Amino acid sequence: MNAAPDRVPGPSRPGGRSARVQAAVHRAATELVCELGADRVTMPAVAARAGVNPTTVYRRWGTVAGLLADVALVRHDTDRPPEPTGALDEDLAGYAAWALADFSRPGGIAFFRAEVAPDPDDRRAGLARCLDRCAVRIDALLAKAAERGRVVPTRQQVIDRIIAPLYFRVVFSIPHTDEAYARALAADLLDHPDFRPGRAATG
Repeated sequence: MNAAPDRVPGPSRPGGRSARVQAAVHRAATELVCELGADRVTMPAVAARAGVNPTTVYRRWGTVAGLLADVALVRHDTDRPPEPTGALDEDLAGYAAWALADFSRPGGIAFFRAEVAPDPDDRRAGLARCLDRCAVRIDALLAKAAERGRVVPTRQQVIDRIIAPLYFRVVFSIPHTDEAYARALAADLLDHPDFRPGRAATG
Protein backbone atom coordinates (compact mmCIF):
# COMPACT_ATOMS: atom_id res chain seq x y z
CA MET A 1 0.00 0.00 0.00
CA ASN A 2 1.28 3.43 -0.89
CA ALA A 3 2.00 5.85 1.92
CA ALA A 4 -0.58 8.54 2.40
CA PRO A 5 0.44 11.77 0.69
CA ASP A 6 1.55 14.73 2.73
CA ARG A 7 -1.42 17.00 3.26
CA VAL A 8 -0.72 20.64 2.66
CA PRO A 9 -3.43 23.11 3.71
CA GLY A 10 -4.25 25.96 1.36
CA PRO A 11 -3.05 29.13 3.09
CA SER A 12 0.39 28.85 4.64
CA ARG A 13 0.73 29.42 8.37
CA PRO A 14 4.03 31.03 9.32
CA GLY A 15 6.16 28.31 10.88
CA GLY A 16 3.48 25.65 10.21
CA ARG A 17 3.73 22.40 8.27
CA SER A 18 2.67 24.03 5.01
CA ALA A 19 5.43 26.62 5.30
CA ARG A 20 8.01 23.92 6.04
CA VAL A 21 6.92 21.84 3.05
CA GLN A 22 7.00 24.90 0.79
CA ALA A 23 10.48 25.84 1.98
CA ALA A 24 11.78 22.29 1.43
CA VAL A 25 10.26 22.04 -2.05
CA HIS A 26 11.48 25.51 -3.06
CA ARG A 27 14.97 24.68 -1.82
CA ALA A 28 14.96 21.37 -3.72
CA ALA A 29 13.74 23.03 -6.91
CA THR A 30 16.42 25.71 -6.69
CA GLU A 31 19.17 23.16 -6.14
CA LEU A 32 18.01 21.01 -9.06
CA VAL A 33 17.71 23.97 -11.43
CA CYS A 34 21.28 24.94 -10.57
CA GLU A 35 22.56 21.37 -10.96
CA LEU A 36 20.60 20.21 -14.01
CA GLY A 37 19.04 23.23 -15.67
CA ALA A 38 15.32 24.03 -15.58
CA ASP A 39 14.52 21.88 -18.62
CA ARG A 40 15.64 18.69 -16.86
CA VAL A 41 13.89 19.21 -13.54
CA THR A 42 10.95 16.88 -12.83
CA MET A 43 8.34 16.92 -10.11
CA PRO A 44 9.32 13.45 -8.77
CA ALA A 45 12.96 14.58 -8.55
CA VAL A 46 11.94 17.69 -6.61
CA ALA A 47 9.77 15.63 -4.28
CA ALA A 48 12.58 13.14 -3.65
CA ARG A 49 15.08 15.91 -2.93
CA ALA A 50 12.61 17.67 -0.62
CA GLY A 51 11.65 14.46 1.18
CA VAL A 52 7.92 14.76 0.48
CA ASN A 53 5.42 12.65 -1.43
CA PRO A 54 5.20 13.52 -5.16
CA THR A 55 1.43 13.78 -4.78
CA THR A 56 1.96 16.77 -2.51
CA VAL A 57 4.04 18.56 -5.10
CA TYR A 58 1.63 17.83 -7.94
CA ARG A 59 -1.40 18.82 -5.88
CA ARG A 60 0.04 22.12 -4.77
CA TRP A 61 1.99 23.27 -7.85
CA GLY A 62 0.68 21.18 -10.73
CA THR A 63 3.65 21.46 -13.07
CA VAL A 64 7.35 22.23 -12.95
CA ALA A 65 6.63 25.59 -14.59
CA GLY A 66 4.07 26.37 -11.90
CA LEU A 67 6.51 25.42 -9.16
CA LEU A 68 9.36 27.49 -10.58
CA ALA A 69 7.02 30.44 -11.05
CA ASP A 70 6.07 30.20 -7.37
CA VAL A 71 9.75 30.07 -6.41
CA ALA A 72 10.34 33.18 -8.52
CA LEU A 73 7.45 35.00 -6.86
CA VAL A 74 8.68 34.22 -3.34
CA ARG A 75 12.26 35.15 -4.22
CA HIS A 76 11.16 38.51 -5.58
CA ASP A 77 8.99 39.20 -2.57
CA THR A 78 11.66 38.35 0.00
CA ASP A 79 14.82 39.68 -1.68
CA ARG A 80 14.34 43.40 -2.02
CA PRO A 81 16.56 46.17 -3.35
CA PRO A 82 18.01 48.78 -0.99
CA GLU A 83 15.51 51.28 0.36
CA PRO A 84 15.63 54.54 -1.61
CA THR A 85 17.17 57.50 0.16
CA GLY A 86 16.29 60.25 -2.29
CA ALA A 87 19.86 60.54 -3.61
CA LEU A 88 18.97 59.68 -7.21
CA ASP A 89 22.45 58.88 -8.52
CA GLU A 90 23.29 56.53 -5.66
CA ASP A 91 19.83 54.98 -5.46
CA LEU A 92 19.58 54.23 -9.17
CA ALA A 93 23.11 52.82 -9.30
CA GLY A 94 22.33 50.65 -6.27
CA TYR A 95 19.11 49.43 -7.85
CA ALA A 96 20.94 48.55 -11.07
CA ALA A 97 23.56 46.58 -9.13
CA TRP A 98 20.83 44.79 -7.17
CA ALA A 99 18.91 43.91 -10.36
CA LEU A 100 22.05 42.43 -11.92
CA ALA A 101 22.75 40.38 -8.79
CA ASP A 102 19.14 39.16 -8.79
CA PHE A 103 19.34 38.06 -12.44
CA SER A 104 22.78 36.50 -11.98
CA ARG A 105 22.27 34.45 -8.81
CA PRO A 106 21.81 30.68 -9.19
CA GLY A 107 18.63 29.98 -11.12
CA GLY A 108 17.72 33.66 -11.38
CA ILE A 109 16.97 33.81 -15.10
CA ALA A 110 15.51 30.29 -15.13
CA PHE A 111 12.93 31.26 -12.53
CA PHE A 112 12.07 34.45 -14.38
CA ARG A 113 11.52 32.45 -17.57
CA ALA A 114 9.29 30.04 -15.67
CA GLU A 115 7.20 32.89 -14.33
CA VAL A 116 6.76 34.18 -17.88
CA ALA A 117 5.44 30.76 -18.92
CA PRO A 118 4.92 29.36 -22.46
CA ASP A 119 1.13 29.28 -22.08
CA PRO A 120 -0.23 32.62 -23.40
CA ASP A 121 -2.54 33.24 -20.45
CA ASP A 122 0.07 32.25 -17.88
CA ARG A 123 2.68 34.31 -19.71
CA ARG A 124 0.53 37.44 -19.59
CA ALA A 125 -0.13 36.90 -15.89
CA GLY A 126 3.56 36.28 -15.20
CA LEU A 127 4.66 39.33 -17.14
CA ALA A 128 2.09 41.45 -15.33
CA ARG A 129 3.38 40.27 -11.94
CA CYS A 130 7.00 40.91 -12.89
CA LEU A 131 6.27 44.35 -14.30
CA ASP A 132 4.11 45.29 -11.34
CA ARG A 133 6.90 44.48 -8.88
CA CYS A 134 9.43 46.28 -11.03
CA ALA A 135 7.16 49.30 -11.35
CA VAL A 136 6.54 49.57 -7.61
CA ARG A 137 10.25 49.52 -6.82
CA ILE A 138 11.26 51.94 -9.55
CA ASP A 139 8.39 54.31 -8.80
CA ALA A 140 9.32 54.43 -5.11
CA LEU A 141 12.92 55.25 -5.98
CA LEU A 142 11.97 57.99 -8.44
CA ALA A 143 9.33 59.47 -6.14
CA LYS A 144 11.82 59.76 -3.29
CA ALA A 145 14.24 61.67 -5.52
CA ALA A 146 11.45 63.87 -6.88
CA GLU A 147 10.55 64.84 -3.31
CA ARG A 148 14.02 66.37 -3.10
CA GLY A 149 13.37 68.44 -6.19
CA ARG A 150 15.31 66.32 -8.68
CA VAL A 151 14.07 65.91 -12.22
CA VAL A 152 13.79 62.15 -12.64
CA PRO A 153 13.55 59.82 -15.63
CA THR A 154 10.36 57.93 -16.29
CA ARG A 155 9.84 54.36 -15.16
CA GLN A 156 9.95 53.23 -18.79
CA GLN A 157 13.30 54.94 -19.31
CA VAL A 158 14.72 53.04 -16.34
CA ILE A 159 13.39 49.74 -17.69
CA ASP A 160 14.62 50.40 -21.24
CA ARG A 161 18.03 51.79 -20.31
CA ILE A 162 18.92 49.65 -17.27
CA ILE A 163 16.75 46.57 -16.71
CA ALA A 164 16.43 45.43 -20.32
CA PRO A 165 20.17 45.60 -21.14
CA LEU A 166 21.05 43.76 -17.94
CA TYR A 167 18.55 40.98 -18.64
CA PHE A 168 19.78 40.60 -22.23
CA ARG A 169 23.41 40.40 -21.23
CA VAL A 170 22.81 37.89 -18.45
CA VAL A 171 20.69 35.65 -20.72
CA PHE A 172 23.42 35.57 -23.37
CA SER A 173 26.33 35.45 -20.89
CA ILE A 174 27.99 38.51 -22.40
CA PRO A 175 31.39 39.13 -20.78
CA HIS A 176 32.02 42.07 -18.46
CA THR A 177 28.40 42.22 -17.28
CA ASP A 178 29.39 43.12 -13.76
CA GLU A 179 28.43 45.60 -11.05
CA ALA A 180 30.55 48.32 -12.63
CA TYR A 181 28.65 47.87 -15.89
CA ALA A 182 25.29 47.99 -14.09
CA ARG A 183 26.21 51.18 -12.26
CA ALA A 184 27.49 52.69 -15.51
CA LEU A 185 24.06 52.12 -17.10
CA ALA A 186 22.49 54.19 -14.32
CA ALA A 187 25.13 56.89 -14.66
CA ASP A 188 24.65 57.03 -18.44
CA LEU A 189 20.90 57.48 -18.05
CA LEU A 190 21.33 60.30 -15.57
CA ASP A 191 24.05 61.94 -17.66
CA HIS A 192 21.35 63.51 -19.80
CA PRO A 193 21.25 67.26 -19.09
CA ASP A 194 17.63 67.03 -17.94
CA PHE A 195 18.55 64.70 -15.08
CA ARG A 196 21.80 66.16 -13.80
CA PRO A 197 22.01 67.32 -10.17
CA GLY A 198 21.10 70.94 -9.70
CA ARG A 199 18.33 70.93 -12.26
CA ALA A 200 15.10 71.50 -10.39
CA ALA A 201 11.73 70.05 -11.29
CA THR A 202 9.23 72.45 -12.81
CA GLY A 203 5.49 72.53 -12.75
